[in-house]
Amino acid sequence: MIDLAPPIPAVQTVGLTRTYGALTALNALDLTVNRGDLFGFIGSNGAGKTTTLRILATFLAPSAGQAKILGHDVVKDADAVRHVIGYMPDFFGVYKDMEVTEYLDFFGACYKIPTNQREKTVSDVLELVGLSEKKGALIGALSRGMQQRLGLARVLIHDPQLLLLDEPASGLDPRARIEMMAILQELQRLGKTIIISSHILSELQTLCNRVAIIEKGKLIYSGPVQGVRDQLATGLVVWVKVLGDESRAIELLKARAEITAVEALAGRIKVTMTDHQADAGCVAETLVQGGVKLVGLREEELGLEEVFLRVTRGETQ
Repeated sequence: MIDLAPPIPAVQTVGLTRTYGALTALNALDLTVNRGDLFGFIGSNGAGKTTTLRILATFLAPSAGQAKILGHDVVKDADAVRHVIGYMPDFFGVYKDMEVTEYLDFFGACYKIPTNQREKTVSDVLELVGLSEKKGALIGALSRGMQQRLGLARVLIHDPQLLLLDEPASGLDPRARIEMMAILQELQRLGKTIIISSHILSELQTLCNRVAIIEKGKLIYSGPVQGVRDQLATGLVVWVKVLGDESRAIELLKARAEITAVEALAGRIKVTMTDHQADAGCVAETLVQGGVKLVGLREEELGLEEVFLRVTRGETQ
């Protein structure tokens, strides 16, 4: 029988700590990101997100602990790490007087991509981020959204396995944000592992398969998006709309042991079940059997924004 070694995570940190004098910006962070993850890194401003990404990108040395990228230590094997990552900071400079292709060709040369390969590489990454029609445009003439996509093209120029993206949709209008998120989903389908920090939690909720929540330098949760919802939800909430007198419906529902609270709110009835895994079908069954005409029933889904508010206190460093 062949004993297969477990797969190497894309990112693994153990006790990762960063201090600035008396200030602890990152406090013993233990984090694992699997290959192929589209991983959301969530936290308020000052929570430690950017510090973590800068350490993983080898721009900042940890004060204690260890971080590995695809098995390479970010301190001892920094050069190897830089060849397998693409880092896009929240603010990055662009040479506004350069043409789009000149800009990417310059960075291709920095990564020592042979001259005879760079033209095709530049064309490929521009196509990937939807900027093929802007090859000859001056960067200064591009919109904010297009400049963000150009920044993403730059970090893709050497075909990295891991992308570290710090607020990539910051400052973008709704359409540009949607386009950026679609590009990230395509990159995940192409096999890239992506860590994205963002404060636009509604987008991370649908974009990411796993998330981590960090506050004041400490990890609060790391795992599947649905996992954090299940862990924090105290009881399933069901919204009901009936025809006729609501008092009869409320009376029937309050008699059920599976239901902990019932209240009428703005023409609807809010029903709170004993736990998040309860069967909402008993609500409809109770009302129909009691002769109440049911015209609407909807389970309330705990969103990522609500989860974030429940588990954090808004504390910063």
